[in-house]
Amino acid sequence: MKHQYAISSLFFILSFYICAQSVDKHVDMGEYTMHFKIIKGEGTPILFEAGGGDDSTVWDPILQKIHDATGATLISYDRSGFGKSELNPKLKNEADFGIENGIKELEAGLSKLGYTDKIMLVSHSYGGLYNLLYARKHPKKVTAVVLIDVTLSDFWNEELLTMRDMNIDISAIPKPSGDYYMNANFNKIMRDVRGLKFPESMPILNIFPENSFPGFPEILSNRWRELHQELGAQNQNITNSIAKGSSHGVFQDNPALVINAINKMYAETLDKNQQNIVLKKALAIAMELAIETKSTNRSENDLIALGYSFLGNAELDKALEVFKVNIALFPESSNAYDSYGEALLIADQKPEAIEMYTKSIELDPNNENAKAVLLKMKEE
Repeated sequence: MKHQYAISSLFFILSFYICAQSVDKHVDMGEYTMHFKIIKGEGTPILFEAGGGDDSTVWDPILQKIHDATGATLISYDRSGFGKSELNPKLKNEADFGIENGIKELEAGLSKLGYTDKIMLVSHSYGGLYNLLYARKHPKKVTAVVLIDVTLSDFWNEELLTMRDMNIDISAIPKPSGDYYMNANFNKIMRDVRGLKFPESMPILNIFPENSFPGFPEILSNRWRELHQELGAQNQNITNSIAKGSSHGVFQDNPALVINAINKMYAETLDKNQQNIVLKKALAIAMELAIETKSTNRSENDLIALGYSFLGNAELDKALEVFKVNIALFPESSNAYDSYGEALLIADQKPEAIEMYTKSIELDPNNENAKAVLLKMKEE
């Protein structure tokens, strides 16, 4: 009965959220327009960069819940020649349409909209290179970065570029178009960004899946995964997060993971009072998403990760609430009971912790961690 009350109370909390309107802005860039999509809010805005060939619409399904938690202004846009953005007629040569020009156009568009100060960046795939160049150019403006299975600067070595040239026929791509110019400049862009790193002081969350590009040649998929693993392992400011069961489009395969990660990353850029407000809203959103996606164990793992993040921030009450709801949603999960037991032990609720660890062992007799904890408690 207590679990039922806890779950139903979430919807009472969520019923107070007001859905914000997404507004289309066609920014006059002089002889052409750029299309921006904005959900207006307060504080530091969050800019979303789509992958190569994609436009701003790919972000639409996840933006509202991010806005509900953060209250921030959310900005997505179409790069020149994609979606509803026009090509710049002032550019005459193919090389003029490279990524450096893309950054200049983005800066000009943001400036015309009045967003010239602090900003948080989110990107997918090829959009990660835009985040990289923007962050290097404006290291004092970028508060944090969330990378979602992005193209890393060192990925396209000469061997892979040669392989790509053998399989991509750019003459078959309609011209003029953003897609054509992106491919025409692809090799030069990858050589220009090679070796570039994000500023070391910038907090970065690098989300990547177990199965990115499963249909690609093994040399490509293995190199992609290994470089992402090394990124977090070799840089203290970068935290890796593996999206289990997802492929390249992580925000489509597991939107709850991405939404929760962005909300948490945004909260960490705020002062303590603001952080508590955002985390409280993020908690309700995370639980709502867990209930919606209860059919898979992804939401279970997302809630466990969120609970431990609250423990790490010394938010014990919030952690206990997350773990408690998790066992209500996933009563057959040994891991859910184990995690709740750990939090109860930290809260000095020893009898309840023993109950949770005992239940965890019942569900998984091979849970050696729970056995060791129970033995230690009995010896004390």
